[in-house]
Amino acid sequence: MGLTKQYLRYAASAVFGVIGSQKANIAYVTLRGGEKGRYVAVAACEHAFIWDVRKGEKVLILQGQKHEVTYLCPSPDGIHIAVGYEDGAVKIFSLMNGESNVSFNGHKSAVSVIHYDRLGARLVTGSKDTDVIMWDIINECGMYRLRGHKDIITQALFLKDKNLLVTSSKDSFVKWWDLDTQHCFKTMVGHRSEVWGMALLNQENRLLTGSADSELRAWDINYLEEEKAEGEPKVKKGKTLLDDDEDADDEEGADESLEERILSCKKAGSILREARDRVVSLITDAKARVIACHGNDSVLELFTVLSEEEVQKKMMKKMKKAKKKAAKAQEDTGEEAAEPVVERILKDEIIRLTNIKASSKIRWVDCLSCAGGELKVALLLQNNTIETYSLKTSDKTPTANKTARLTLGGHRTDVRTLAFSSDNLAVLSASGDTVKVWNRSTLQVIRTMACEYALCSLFVPGDRQIILGTKSGKLQIFELASGSLLETVDAHNGALWSLCLAPDQRGIVTGSADKMVKFWEFELIKDQGSSQKRLTVKHTRTLQLEEDVLCVKFSPDHRLLAVSLLDCTVKIFYTDTLKFFLSLYGHKLPVLCLDISHDSTLIATGSADRNVKIWGLDFGDCHRSMFAHDDSVMFLQFVPKTHLFFTAGKDKKIKQWDADKFEHIQTLEGHHREVWCLTISPNGDHIVSSSHDKSLRLWERTREPIILEEEREMEREAEFEESMAKGDVPVVPGETEGEAAPAGKKTVETVKAAERIMEALELFREEARKMEEHKYACERAGKELPPPKPNPILVAFGNVTPSRYVLDVLKKVRSSELEVSLLVLPFPYVPDLLNLFNSYIQQGLEVELVCRCLFFLLKIHFGQISSNQMLLSVIDELRTNTLSKVQEIRDVMGFNSAALQFLQREIENKEDVTFFTEATGQLHQKKKKRRKRERAILTIA
Repeated sequence: MGLTKQYLRYAASAVFGVIGSQKANIAYVTLRGGEKGRYVAVAACEHAFIWDVRKGEKVLILQGQKHEVTYLCPSPDGIHIAVGYEDGAVKIFSLMNGESNVSFNGHKSAVSVIHYDRLGARLVTGSKDTDVIMWDIINECGMYRLRGHKDIITQALFLKDKNLLVTSSKDSFVKWWDLDTQHCFKTMVGHRSEVWGMALLNQENRLLTGSADSELRAWDINYLEEEKAEGEPKVKKGKTLLDDDEDADDEEGADESLEERILSCKKAGSILREARDRVVSLITDAKARVIACHGNDSVLELFTVLSEEEVQKKMMKKMKKAKKKAAKAQEDTGEEAAEPVVERILKDEIIRLTNIKASSKIRWVDCLSCAGGELKVALLLQNNTIETYSLKTSDKTPTANKTARLTLGGHRTDVRTLAFSSDNLAVLSASGDTVKVWNRSTLQVIRTMACEYALCSLFVPGDRQIILGTKSGKLQIFELASGSLLETVDAHNGALWSLCLAPDQRGIVTGSADKMVKFWEFELIKDQGSSQKRLTVKHTRTLQLEEDVLCVKFSPDHRLLAVSLLDCTVKIFYTDTLKFFLSLYGHKLPVLCLDISHDSTLIATGSADRNVKIWGLDFGDCHRSMFAHDDSVMFLQFVPKTHLFFTAGKDKKIKQWDADKFEHIQTLEGHHREVWCLTISPNGDHIVSSSHDKSLRLWERTREPIILEEEREMEREAEFEESMAKGDVPVVPGETEGEAAPAGKKTVETVKAAERIMEALELFREEARKMEEHKYACERAGKELPPPKPNPILVAFGNVTPSRYVLDVLKKVRSSELEVSLLVLPFPYVPDLLNLFNSYIQQGLEVELVCRCLFFLLKIHFGQISSNQMLLSVIDELRTNTLSKVQEIRDVMGFNSAALQFLQREIENKEDVTFFTEATGQLHQKKKKRRKRERAILTIA
């Protein structure tokens, strides 16, 4: 197809200006065996950044695809980090190289919590879709889905020594799950409102929950299964072994007693927080000795859990005081008083450590206990800042010292104006309190200067000074070399919404909410007391209008001035005489942005009514009105020396348009909140955009041409994939609507994997048919004929056999997507697969993978397989072969394990060294035994 007009694609290049996104938590990580507490992981839109808080540098970027990061959880070994996304996906990244090899997809909406178990072999995730999913990290697949909560999951915690899980949710319930039987055996209903946080204390014998009030409730956990009397009936997890003569109705009573047989949970008291609002986050350090919690304010409250020895000392002191008081009372009254009794309450076990006052509202917190009783606290604040504190928990009155504050890499508030320098190398961004100048190639901050709330900006010709228009109506002039404010000019009485440089570069024009457009000329004046000249602006003319001015723009030929007003019109005046020329009337809501093409023939206007209109400047006729965005059009700019222009909208998108053909060319997606403004470099090769998500994004023009038909096709495919991803979880035949369900979710990847398996099976059938025909032809000819040519695909894979090719395709399917891919597979392909599985198991090829696929297919197609007479012999063979082969593998593994243990014992005896003592926790026990032996020998002696 011939290209009538060639457009070049703009592609995302970098994300900068964001230090930490508010949606996801902050977490301490260890990097390449580095110092503890030096590195923190935070979300940055769709990526995750690892910051070195000591140097204030970004050391690693964990690249995401499209969706925002919503939760981070480092693994117990510190080598990996699990990252949850807004679409429900979970990826596990290596902290060594920043690459992701494992990904899980089971939730329908944003992941709200992630936790590893003690060994780091399992992962539990909770989501906004109210489901809890258990993932097997070693096998890289989903285990099961737990249903029961009715609102967002806020926390999920493993119990270390028990195969139990406890989850909390906004539905005000805390649920206990037995992971052996995959059911909820206890629901705690002691909260009046949402449960926002939860922590396990005292070797997991106490649960602490944070709700929407100022109380932290504590619950005592008693594990009753261990303390059972011998005479009680034996209870399996999930089932009560009832007598044969008991009625089926008694099962209900057995289930009720079951929760009391595993554990009981009773309220032990509550701790009062200073904050009156809800708990935003509640976390503990790794040893659960320090509790950190905060609300929506800037105060972090720290509590410490005393050890049993410390509590006993405290109780003894209280007892002494009580005895003294009783003795004094006895002396005063002369009567014999009863023995004083001191009750142990929650305040004796959990005491307030200190409060930390941050510089802004706290969004997330993480704490880390280090050697010497030092506690490190990292805070992610709501104004795009990270702060770290350090304190000694052993001190009587611990005080927190601020150790680092990351602010340079971004703005505290939203960036409302951007500008490019004339050499395309520097980018200016200004927000409510600072203006920053960035190096475009390195994305590093060159200058940071304090300013008032900026609404518009530009580089003065020569790129040595910048001018800002502020919300208070002032013009601020800064010098870049020194980073100093040269002058503040009281230009207008209202917000200064727009600035435009004159085409002759001798002055500027400003438009304001005070209904005036003012013209200014650049001047060099001498300061008093110095011989150097500095830049200033001199007011020359004023154009008074009847409505607030929202945007002003000179035509490049300096002939006309376009002014957008609050009455939804655009007025055009002659620049020299300021006489009225045209009124562009047609928008239903005010025009927020406009631009004029390089040849002064077209003017494009973008409005809050979501439309973009293209007008001719000769007669003011509207060439075309286009529905551009799903929300207000915030910014519009022509690409230099072309009739192409870009628009930015509150619908999070940036779009490119052709003003001659009135066509939509390309959509740049990446921002996760409203896009406020953008700027295009003078050569048109780069775009920088800013958004409410605090990020600045750089887009580069590539050499890749855009073909509009293909672009529309790609957009339709993306819409189809998105609708498929939002589809329901496939129902597995035979599965009842209970608390446990399959973990997987139908996605585009699983459908593609199923299609690849079907294609491989079709190829296998075709090759089998060819071989049958060849055999029949040889029999008819009475001699051996040359074999048919194999399929080119088989040749490309190294002349593999068709059956081996099917196995290779199965192996390439991601472990986490295998079950759902087989679920999508139509039944007519299943008999062929069963026959192939039989041959694979006989040959000993990938027995574990084949068994996993076989058992899943038997589970979902049980009825059809068992009723098919032709498959009965195949199933019988599979049963025999599978049992024998799996037994062989078990024997080999057992033999290898025994051999390794034997070698370990031999080396230990030879070198008098105990292996893995710290990991297994046997060192302490062995020392105790040795001491007992020594005491016994001394006693005998």
